[in-house]
This record gives sequence, C-alpha cells and structure tokens, in this order.
Amino acid sequence: MNETNNPLRSSRLLILGLVAVIVVIGAALIILAIGRSGARVDEEEVNALANSDNECVVCHRQTTPGIVFQYGTSTMARDGVTCQQCHQVQADYPGAVEHEGSYVLASPTPAMCEKCHATEVAQFYQSRHSLPAYVAYAGSVDLSPEQLAMYAAIPEGSFAPDKERNAIAELEGPEVRRFTCEGCHSIGDPNVDGSVGRCQKCHLRHEFNREQVRKPETCNACHIGPDHPQYEIYTESPHGIAYHTMGHYWNWDAEAGTLSVQDFPAPTCAICHISGFGTSATTHDVGDRLTWFLFASISERRPSWQDNKIRMQGVCLECHNEDFIGEFYTAADKATERVNEWVKESDDIVAPLKDMGLLTAAPFDEPIDFVYFNLWHHWGRTTKFGAWMQGPDYSQWHGAYEVLHELAELRALTDEKLQQNSAGTGQ
Repeated sequence: MNETNNPLRSSRLLILGLVAVIVVIGAALIILAIGRSGARVDEEEVNALANSDNECVVCHRQTTPGIVFQYGTSTMARDGVTCQQCHQVQADYPGAVEHEGSYVLASPTPAMCEKCHATEVAQFYQSRHSLPAYVAYAGSVDLSPEQLAMYAAIPEGSFAPDKERNAIAELEGPEVRRFTCEGCHSIGDPNVDGSVGRCQKCHLRHEFNREQVRKPETCNACHIGPDHPQYEIYTESPHGIAYHTMGHYWNWDAEAGTLSVQDFPAPTCAICHISGFGTSATTHDVGDRLTWFLFASISERRPSWQDNKIRMQGVCLECHNEDFIGEFYTAADKATERVNEWVKESDDIVAPLKDMGLLTAAPFDEPIDFVYFNLWHHWGRTTKFGAWMQGPDYSQWHGAYEVLHELAELRALTDEKLQQNSAGTGQ
C-alpha cells in the first residue's frame, strides 16, 4: 500500500514545488515592474530642423552639423526661434562681424537674450554672477560710468568698495589668466554692446536643455576647489546623496514654475538658489535667498537678509518643519560668527608686522602672505560653506582644522619676523 502511494505523493510534491516557483517568479516580476514604473521614460528626440530650408541651417549642416543637430532638438527650435533671431544684427551693431552677406554676433550677448527673457536678464544683472564676478578678477578700472553704477547697486558691489584688481590674476598674467580666473569669472564680463555677462556659461549651447542647467554638475564647473568647494560639499551632504542615488528618477524636464517635491524629492543647487519651488518664485539672482556674504574674509549680513531668509526657507519648508529649520539656521549663524572670530584673530596676529612696516608692499612675495590669505580664502570660507550645506568633512578637515593650523603657522612666522627685527635693531 505504501509503495503504491509513494509515486502519487512524489508527483503531488513536484507539482506543489513547481507552483511555488512560478508564484515566486511572478511576484518578483511584479515587484520589478513596479520599481521600474517610477523611472523617467525619455521622450523620443525630435529634430525641429530636420527638414528646414533656413539658409543658416542648410549651410551649417555641412560646416557644423553637430551644432545644427543640437539646436534642432532644443525647445527654442521647436518654438520657432531661428538662428537669425539670436545671431543676426545690423552692420553697425557693436561686435558685429560680416558673415555670408549679413552681420552676426558669433556669441549672442544678454542684449539679444533679453528680447525674450527680459525678467531673467534683469535678475541676472542684480546677481553675484554679473559684474561682481568680473570685478573679482579684473577690478573696476575699465568699467563705464553706467557699469559702475550698476555694480554699486548690486549687494556684492556695495560690500566691496575697494574694487582693486585681483592681485593673483595680475601675477599670473594674461597668458595663464585666460585659462584660470577668466574661465569662471567671465560669466560677468562686460560686452561691447553695453550688456553684461554670458548666459551660455550656465545654459550650454545649443540645446539649452532644462536637465543640463538644473543638474549640479553644471555648477561644478566653477563651484569646486579649495576656495569654494560647494559641489564637493553638496556631494557628501544628505541632499547630494539623494541626488546621486535616486536622481535618475527625478523629473528634470518639468515646466519652470511648477516644480514640487514629486519632481524633486531632494534639492539641487538650482532648487535652493534659482528654481521656483515651494513659496519661492524663480529667480536668476543667485544671492536672492542668502543671508550672509560667506565669500568674504569676515562675513557680514546681506542687505535685506531677513527677506532672503524667508525665500530660502520657503524652499526648505517643502520637506522640513519649522523647528528643524530654525535650529539649523541658529547653529549655522553661530558657526559663521566663530569663523569670523578666527579671521579677526589672524588680523591681530599680523597687525604688529603691518604697524612696523615688516611686510613688503608687494602681494604674495613671501610665505606669510600665502598663509594669511589661505586661512580665510580657502579654509575659513570652506568651514562656512560646509556648515550651511551640511558637509561635515569639509567643515572639519578641509576647513576648521586647516584654519587652526594656519593660525599656529601665522604666529610662528610673525614671531620669527619680530625676532629678526629686534636682532637687527639691537633691541
């Protein structure tokens, strides 16, 4: 009897096992499908210029086909904006060059952009990215009276009244400066037509793609390195971790002014500083939501910092509660003030050398100049940026620790100079 039932029992067990395997595989497929359903599906790329007989397009398909294809897939091309509308000018327009029987600007200036983007250009003109970026390396000696007035009306312009030509840029000279300071600070260069800046430093030609300009890698072009490592700080912050691990699911092509936590569950550089988000409207003034001049050796409050704070917190409140935000701002304010104290201490350390004329008039010609400068320009600023952007390693080992190290070095160098002076004078 038992022998007769064994085959039947084995068959039942085999069938049950197969059913279980099928159920598990089915469940796994369902879970995989659900997981993928949140991923963004790219729309098919459409080339609006594919059949264009525009004379610029016809010619440049042969000479610069990559540019034609890039522009053909842009929203501007799809909206009917022609090459001529951005590039073509009258023969007497400043900077115009003759080209195939017409006159063009090889690189359109904000004066051309503002024909369609007047609000954005006006906001840009009030920002740190405009004339203050240029003056930071080139000084203000070449600015016209109109540009000087424009510069003085910008918060950073009123905060830096000396407007002296950047000493390091001068030491490097034009051969090197073309690839160093100017690579980033030319975003605020004056143009021969009276306009200021280069929109294409952020909005890369010729796709003018929303995803490109919204991603932190765009800001990384300049906001990196020992003096302003915002991109590196962002990368190690909770916000940056969310971006790097989940950003491929985010809605990068969402319409401006409609962005929400459903599109961006965590902020990028653009979300915090530019994009319309929460109760804060879109702006091209990157300082519009900042409360401190963090770039300065000794930070001060920005004009209208209380209003700026409300705008930034209007972004924060989309994810965080008021208690969290209030405590964070209080703590970051205290950290900023502590760094200010360290920088003032460095001023006090070298003050006897300045009073006694023991420092040379030339900039950056002896080690103490570099130590004194690095203390605030590299490490002090990094400490502050790291605190406000939640990058503990940068606030600590690339910031506060280095400030304390430079203070010790500064004391030793100062004592050495004072002792040498005493020995020389017989005192």
